[in-house]
Amino acid sequence: MFTRVKTATEIEAMRTSGAMLASVLQHIKKQAAAGITGKDVAALAAKELKALGGQPSFLGYQGFPDVICVSVNDEVVHGIPDDQPFKPGDLVSFDFGVTCQGMITDSAFSMFIGQSPSSDATRLLETTEQSLYAGMDTLKNGVRIGDIAASIERVLKRGNLGIVRELVGHGVGHELHEDPNIPNYGIAGTGPKLSAGMTIALEPMATLGAHAIGVDADKWTIRTRDHSLSAHFEHTVLITENGYEILTAREEG
Repeated sequence: MFTRVKTATEIEAMRTSGAMLASVLQHIKKQAAAGITGKDVAALAAKELKALGGQPSFLGYQGFPDVICVSVNDEVVHGIPDDQPFKPGDLVSFDFGVTCQGMITDSAFSMFIGQSPSSDATRLLETTEQSLYAGMDTLKNGVRIGDIAASIERVLKRGNLGIVRELVGHGVGHELHEDPNIPNYGIAGTGPKLSAGMTIALEPMATLGAHAIGVDADKWTIRTRDHSLSAHFEHTVLITENGYEILTAREEG
């Protein structure tokens, strides 16, 4: 289904869902450290979300076996939490979805574990996150998909990063993945128009190497073919008449 303009009641439910999601991810950010495993993070996320009163959107979605995606180093997205402890220097991406009152939000971030990253790895992390905000800065009533995509691409290219082609942002709200797809590269002034009141998830995924990806034998984990590091940032946003509202914003600190 193409993402619909949401009612005031649906938007309020998404604000509540997004606040829950932001709280869980912020807690994960504080707790993630060397020696912690993906399974530990999944248990933490499940416990925190249950206490807040939300439901995990990913668990069982098309057969996904856990509540959160945990992707390490060359894993781009959809990593299944396991018992392998994080090591100092690992780049880990956490992708989480929350359902509340029937409405869904989706968000992700990447971080380094322990030691300070190299200058190239820092460039990957910072530029990928900057590209997310560049995409959001185009949002307003009547924005075209190509406008969003071109803005994200411009930042990623400036950072000399590989832009993952097959994985895209998307509509979100009534379902976890709604049309339209929102690529992280494109041509300004092209594609469908979006309207105020629609909710979308923008999620640039970039690499320090080439853009080619492959899927592991588990049929979920997607990683770079050249095993270069990958980063992933995502927010669910509400398009407004002249801008946007981030529904999954996190307070830092």
